[in-house]
Amino acid sequence: MGAAALVLAFAGPLTVAPLHAQSPGTAAGPVVPSFWSASRRLERPDATRLPSTIRFLTTDDYPPFNFAAADGALMGFNVDLARAVCAELAVTCTIQPVAFDTLLDALEQNKGDAVIAGVAASPANRARADFSEHYLGTPARFVGRGDIALTAASPAEVASKSVAVVGGTAHEAYLRAFFNEAAIRPYPDAAGARAALTSGQADLLFGDGISLSLWLNSAQAAGCCRFVGGPFTESRYFGDGLAVAVKPGNEQLRRAIDYALQRVWEKGVYTDLYLRWFPVGFY
Repeated sequence: MGAAALVLAFAGPLTVAPLHAQSPGTAAGPVVPSFWSASRRLERPDATRLPSTIRFLTTDDYPPFNFAAADGALMGFNVDLARAVCAELAVTCTIQPVAFDTLLDALEQNKGDAVIAGVAASPANRARADFSEHYLGTPARFVGRGDIALTAASPAEVASKSVAVVGGTAHEAYLRAFFNEAAIRPYPDAAGARAALTSGQADLLFGDGISLSLWLNSAQAAGCCRFVGGPFTESRYFGDGLAVAVKPGNEQLRRAIDYALQRVWEKGVYTDLYLRWFPVGFY
């Protein structure tokens, strides 16, 4: 997954996509998202029509999704999820890192069978690859300092607050469309917006939930802050989420991956992986 995976659109109505949540067992724990319905039964793939090995392509420079450990071994949420998919399908799994901007080229050149690295399912990319159902979203969230009294983040509740945001992003556009009574304060980068929150120059920070969850779990944040309200999941602002890309027309593999992803969720493996890699959940 690379920076290009989080390029966002700028238009659309205010909606919140439905989510099915699995609880990790405590009321205070993270909410684990689900994009699968227990009532929808996907057809088990014909094992004789699957390859004996699925060659996944990813990158090695975007922790905690996909990165190289000190010994060079690939690690991360995407890496573990790919291995879980292969285990569910009872096939061998190889995972090869390549540069993010060459992932679809490598897929077209038959250097791999599937890409699991946050390649956006944009119209341009859909012309080059087919995509599984998404397995993770890229929601937006509000963050406030630990002592903030807000527990929800409706337009009425945020109206009296100052909100830091990175200027020129879909997050700023969303605020101006639906939270325009708040004092919106754009900053040139994420570091500036976070500093405005921690220093008290802003009451809230609005941005990408994944990035904010990683910051909240970091030593840099030092336990200063917490999520407030949300998540906000409007796809035309915040994207369609993460999915696996396969070669155009490879329906057998795409459907097999969809089946395996649902089974991984049903068995609780997805929950274990999410809580391992995102201890401060972003939903």
